[in-house]
Amino acid sequence: MYRIGKEELDAVQRVFDSNYLFRINSPLKEADQFEKEWAELIGSRYCLAVSGGTNALISALVGMQIGPGDEVIIPAYTFMATAIAVLAVGAIPVIADIDQSLTIDCRDIRKKITEHTACIIPVHINGFPCDMQQILEIAEEYHLQVLEDACQADGGSYRDRRLGSLGDAGAFSFNHFKILSAGEGGAVVTDDRTIFERALIYHDGGTAFRPYAAELSVPVFTGNQHRISEITGAILRVQQSRLEGILSDLRARKQQLIASVDLTAIDSHDIQGDCGTTAGFIFDSPAQADAFCGAAEGLFWLPINSDKHVFKNWSPLYERLGGQNDFYNPYKMEANRDLRLEFQTEDYCTSLDLMSRVACISINPDWTEEELDAIIGRCEAAGRAI
Repeated sequence: MYRIGKEELDAVQRVFDSNYLFRINSPLKEADQFEKEWAELIGSRYCLAVSGGTNALISALVGMQIGPGDEVIIPAYTFMATAIAVLAVGAIPVIADIDQSLTIDCRDIRKKITEHTACIIPVHINGFPCDMQQILEIAEEYHLQVLEDACQADGGSYRDRRLGSLGDAGAFSFNHFKILSAGEGGAVVTDDRTIFERALIYHDGGTAFRPYAAELSVPVFTGNQHRISEITGAILRVQQSRLEGILSDLRARKQQLIASVDLTAIDSHDIQGDCGTTAGFIFDSPAQADAFCGAAEGLFWLPINSDKHVFKNWSPLYERLGGQNDFYNPYKMEANRDLRLEFQTEDYCTSLDLMSRVACISINPDWTEEELDAIIGRCEAAGRAI
């Protein structure tokens, strides 16, 4: 969370004063209004607010009719939730290497495509835009769907289009650690009415009894419960009003830092659209990157040390524990018998090497000039020390 204040408290108080916290039939329609406003900002026809980023991914995959018998390509560097979402719908995640932007490598996507591949999930990790042009070209060539995982990239862009709006669907997160935050929360965006309706039905097990049920063209199946409350909707509306200021300040400080230090920045597929939450610098060896982090005294971190974001630490996948019991475990489903159920750590040496050679720093949009100058000085000193 970057910025929060009295405006969010006032929004919550407004909901309390209404004496109606449930979003269905709310007199204030805070959640409904947030969906409309977020769809407009992202540039998508439809938006569905859900209870978290993982649930946004799951709901979107349900909307895209991904399930048993399907393989979904995901990157080696992402939060395990990307893989969890694939397994949650009964499909199998297939890992692809990353490139020097720390996002999914399009060359390896091509290598991972088989007759069973149904979807690609590019992850805009740390607010870094993926190479969406190439990804969309590959998807069109092989008739694949694209679900953008923009959970760490609220409001980011690629070639003047908001991340999340380029693929068949996009997923966002609004938990405590994201650019916008209501503690928890997420959203699905899409231009496809069928994807939207299926995600809508899935996210609310009570859909059959809702006023909007009569407007659906998709038969109402039994869904789940991933709704948000009016409190979450109200907070997110205020948070969204802060977005452009947050992004502008993040980007300005990141660009000033990169321009001021004698270090090699990682590649970017769109530096202008990059959210600015993180700056990464690449070194010749893991030892050099580690020494730099040590010399900077905690200012930097190595992606390889972020266990939950590195594929080699996803023990449930290695152990094929994809469900709460064998019947629900995609790794044991008959429809998935011929899919790629195993992956070996040694097959992803490129990703592990890159994650070990890039030193990252989290940007604070509220750094003062004096604080930023001090950070630049520490970077320069650390660089000289190695």
